[in-house]
Amino acid sequence: MNVSEIEPLVHRNVSVAGVSEDFVTRWSPRAMSGEPLEPGALDVLFEAARWAPSCFNAQPWRFLYAHRDSDAWGLFFDTLVEGNQSWAANAGALIAVLSRTHYERNDEPAPTHEFDAGAAWMCIALQGSKMNLVTHAMRGFDAQLAQQSLRIPALFKINAMIAVGRPGELDVLSGSQREREVPSERKRVAEFAHEGEFPAR
Repeated sequence: MNVSEIEPLVHRNVSVAGVSEDFVTRWSPRAMSGEPLEPGALDVLFEAARWAPSCFNAQPWRFLYAHRDSDAWGLFFDTLVEGNQSWAANAGALIAVLSRTHYERNDEPAPTHEFDAGAAWMCIALQGSKMNLVTHAMRGFDAQLAQQSLRIPALFKINAMIAVGRPGELDVLSGSQREREVPSERKRVAEFAHEGEFPAR
């Protein structure tokens, strides 16, 4: 079975009334085909990220990337932990998500730089879903090695790595990974949204 054939609404403890299906159908598979991405596919994802909101419109996010057939691929792939390498080897591209820790306009600290970069990532994730691409963000990588290997200046923090690819067959995954290859359940809104002060525990 191809990962794109998995019913995206199963195993989800959510109410979709009034919510765009763009949010509900997006999830983070691991199974990818190993094929190159279509030319220009990353450009579309980055164009989506361009429209993310940010504090003072500072747009602190930066993206470094490598296509699987490029000389730079190893610089990105080698930073991933072994567990992520086992499936991300089939990605069409890897993207490093960076954020500028200080505002460009005055060099003052930008306390929301990671929050803003997260908004840009969500734009990539939603756009990728609409393009029938797998987009899977990871924290399982060696940030210090990535900072060195990708020559990232100290003014920028690397927040995540993203694997992007075409949907693949489930049999490219290990047994334990295949068992996890379903959309994750979500908490009920009442569990995380409360009017007024923080609820007593």
